[in-house]
Amino acid sequence: MKKVALISLGCVKNLVDSEVMLGYLDKAGYTIVTEPDDSDIIIINTCSFIQPARKEAIDALKKAVEIQRNKEKKKIVATGCYVERNKEDLKKTFPQIDVWIGVNDFDKIVQAVEGKPFKSSTNCFLYDHNSPRLISTPPAWAYVKISEGCSHQCSFCAIPLIKGAYRSRSISSIVQEVKELASKGVKEINLVSQDSTYFYRDISLDNGLPILLKELLGIKKLEWIRILYGHPEEISDALLDIMKEEKICSYLDIPFQHSDPFIIKKMKRGLDGKRALKLLQKIRKKLPGIAIRTSLVVGFPGEGEKEFDDLSNFIKEAKFDHMGVFTYSREEGTDCFTSGDPVKESEKRRRKDEIMAIQAEISYQANKKYLNQKIDVLIEGTPEADDRVLLARGMFQAPEVDGVVFINLEGKVPDVINTVHRVEIIDTDIYDLYGNLIK
Repeated sequence: MKKVALISLGCVKNLVDSEVMLGYLDKAGYTIVTEPDDSDIIIINTCSFIQPARKEAIDALKKAVEIQRNKEKKKIVATGCYVERNKEDLKKTFPQIDVWIGVNDFDKIVQAVEGKPFKSSTNCFLYDHNSPRLISTPPAWAYVKISEGCSHQCSFCAIPLIKGAYRSRSISSIVQEVKELASKGVKEINLVSQDSTYFYRDISLDNGLPILLKELLGIKKLEWIRILYGHPEEISDALLDIMKEEKICSYLDIPFQHSDPFIIKKMKRGLDGKRALKLLQKIRKKLPGIAIRTSLVVGFPGEGEKEFDDLSNFIKEAKFDHMGVFTYSREEGTDCFTSGDPVKESEKRRRKDEIMAIQAEISYQANKKYLNQKIDVLIEGTPEADDRVLLARGMFQAPEVDGVVFINLEGKVPDVINTVHRVEIIDTDIYDLYGNLIK
């Protein structure tokens, strides 16, 4: 059977879609390989969230075309958000690409690859527990997508234009999927969505996420449940109350985006810095020791030195454990597109670097509190370049975006990989911790 390589770009929600496409191809008998050079078919699942993501997609498509040029029988499939948004332009740029699939038809990947006709769906594809899926993350953990689309109207974001309105999966479908993952040895699930805290609001049910979490708590062998991507205005008391449960990671990822009232209003976000600080105070009072991650945008139209200073001061006061910072990307079709892009790219980068420097010191101080402490970590394995250490994460570290815990090894690797184990932290730095296994 033909060999397929899939390159997944962009967010982890894209990764889940890629895993589902691989599941359909595997079920149809295709051989999945990791290197495009070794494949007969190259699939690229693109991202179109911001300009750097589109550049990455263009570079990946160019590389695939170059491989195809050297091996003429190789087929290229382009799919995902960039294709959904700009297919006609991409077709003109890349006439060599054989198949184009938008975000509505990931489940038609086999028919598309084989050149068979299929009826395109009208909504963005949302998988369920019956969808085949090849998990590509380490065996100890997995992402579980609980919804698709977004019903917020942030002025800078094109996601609703690409994916449509928010649509929740059924609780029963999610629970069934998580049960199956846990039975296969997955210890941690990471719930992902454009806004996980909006779950079931699309069917007019408040506190849908706490209801889902209550169902997931009863799944045997599942040890950690992590919530990723919550909207500041959707953090409810019911959610904070159920997060006191031992299985639920004391961790929230809340993208505040900015703090200055003028910028927040232009962004159509809702919580300015003062209200955000009150929310953080409430969260930390209910859940002492919780780790909080946020995302911010610098260089938004109208952000001058005054607004940037407000953001800098907010960060110093908020003391987030983890942070990601994006430079503003002007997106066609969004409400603020007509505002132009007045902040120079060099100035955006300077502001980003300044914010990250402030956060580096805060993160360093946050990590120091774990020094000489005994904590539970999920052990993922050994890094490729060094078998003298184990890679692990605490409940306060989300996969792929936060730091890790490096565990020193003496002699052969003990039988602890893919388990939750206790370690003693002996050193810390800005992002990572270092520890020894407690036997």
